[in-house]
Amino acid sequence: MFPWRCRRPSGSRTGSLRLVWQGLICGALVAYGVTLLVAASSGARTSARAPQPRGTAAHLTCETSAVAAAVKIVGATVDSATPLSGTFTPPGPPSPPLTGLPSICAVNLTQADSAGNPMHIVLWLPDSWNGRFQGVGGAGFLCGPLYSELANGVADGYATAATDCGSSDPTGSFALNKDASLNTALIDDFAFNGIHAMTVDGKAVTGDYYGSGARYAYFNGCSTGGREGLMEAQRFPTDYNGIVSAAPAINWTRFIPAEIWPELVMLQSKDFLAPCKEAAFNDAVTRACGGTDGVIQDPGDCHWNPADLIGLATPCGTITPTDAAVVEKIWAGPTSTSGKKLWYGLEPGASFDGLAATSTAADGTTSGVPFPIAVAWLGTWVQRNPNWDWHTLTYAGFDQLFVQSQAEFSSTIATDDPDLSQFRDRGGKIIIWHGLADQLIFPQGTINYYQRVQAAMGGPRRTGTFARLFLAPGAQHCASAAGPAPGTPYQYPAPTMPLPDVVNWVEHGQAPLSILAQKVDPQTNVVTESRILCAYPLTAVYSGAGNPNISTSYRCSVADDRVFDRPSGTRRPGSGAHGLPAGWLRLWGPRTPSSRGA
Repeated sequence: MFPWRCRRPSGSRTGSLRLVWQGLICGALVAYGVTLLVAASSGARTSARAPQPRGTAAHLTCETSAVAAAVKIVGATVDSATPLSGTFTPPGPPSPPLTGLPSICAVNLTQADSAGNPMHIVLWLPDSWNGRFQGVGGAGFLCGPLYSELANGVADGYATAATDCGSSDPTGSFALNKDASLNTALIDDFAFNGIHAMTVDGKAVTGDYYGSGARYAYFNGCSTGGREGLMEAQRFPTDYNGIVSAAPAINWTRFIPAEIWPELVMLQSKDFLAPCKEAAFNDAVTRACGGTDGVIQDPGDCHWNPADLIGLATPCGTITPTDAAVVEKIWAGPTSTSGKKLWYGLEPGASFDGLAATSTAADGTTSGVPFPIAVAWLGTWVQRNPNWDWHTLTYAGFDQLFVQSQAEFSSTIATDDPDLSQFRDRGGKIIIWHGLADQLIFPQGTINYYQRVQAAMGGPRRTGTFARLFLAPGAQHCASAAGPAPGTPYQYPAPTMPLPDVVNWVEHGQAPLSILAQKVDPQTNVVTESRILCAYPLTAVYSGAGNPNISTSYRCSVADDRVFDRPSGTRRPGSGAHGLPAGWLRLWGPRTPSSRGA
């Protein structure tokens, strides 16, 4: 049912973006071969001792008996505490080893949730501790642990924790009991309880190990991890001081059903587009709306008509009017049978490989390959039927499942509450970023959420004092593509990530006007291109001088000053430095990304 594999499928196109999801899942599967560190929400406590400066920190002996004697969390069992340094090969399916790791203590703990399910958390504690705690998130139906995230954390000196939220099942079938009823405990663990338990207990163990509590706590995640970060801000606003939420899987109960829309359109049109036809449409829209770098800066401003390609001969056939209508409907996004817009569609320029993937057999027959998470959600979760055949889906049936998805699960996992006042009031800061060529999660959903946060939190300017959104033109899901991304926690070592920007914001009051995005050669790890990503709705514009592939050649600008609640007495955009009204600089910080140091 879930045709992933940990190698490139034969016959796939080089650089296929659909493989990103497979890589994330396979990387997550690697995490589940050893005993993990576990925590539960009940009986947990935090430690509030004096801050510990960065450097070789005093700590307990890294032995199971020593750590077990010090950790006093009700119901918890310390399974192991083992020294680790240098090279670590993640367990499970073959995976590249993580090298250059500092000296750490890998602590594993087990504790049951409210229903007795064992949850697991891995806590890596570096000898050279920076006094901070970092929680990291998951991917797909997996909370974690993803060892690359742990490695990035300890490499920067953080005490870093990850959890499996009680399940190592990437198919999402943990949602059902054997009698096909909902397993509400594991659903809650995946939705919100597991990360909270990891955070509270992880901070407690950190304090016990070093003899002093973490002075600040940060969360860093993408996709499911991005959703988990925002869930923390919404439900548990005291857990973290700062959060990086990348390509967040929020609006879960709407965007997950919408992920099957492209396949449904092709199914109902009896026209599954062969891969080379999909590539032809993407190439054409990129030529029409993109720059010389092949990046569409603003997909929402791209009005190219797929019908312009009708009659074009491709290796897999001539583009037909039906082909063009299918693409137009995929880009428009799902609508109800009555014509009501339900959610957003793929952005022009985003790969079809993620949500509109197809496969052509030797006899020339092309069939759909829907995104497995969407099938599992609609089948296993919504209909309680793991064997559901998506080919039976109709437009009317989609309407019903879309409504049912929200009615049954929104209160648990939608993660779209715009009221972040408690998190704001205690000084919390959030950076959200999303690639505008995301092939799995619709970036317009993130923009919509941020706009609702602005409305709930007193307008754009007030929201900008604690939460900022950054859009990455040409970036795919959690990674670079035609355009650069601000790093990814799934890659080790990550070339750049906005976590230091959040740290500077929280600890030094330096709110970022822009963050750094980079493309890195995967073979040499050399940066080949960089850009600044500007706080929404600002955009990066070329300054007119300098190398166009270097971030310092760009500045942030805006076309309409009203979006920032422009302070009275300031001049129009372009009249001040950086193309912004002079009065905005004290509100929105420096143009360039803040120092990468922590």
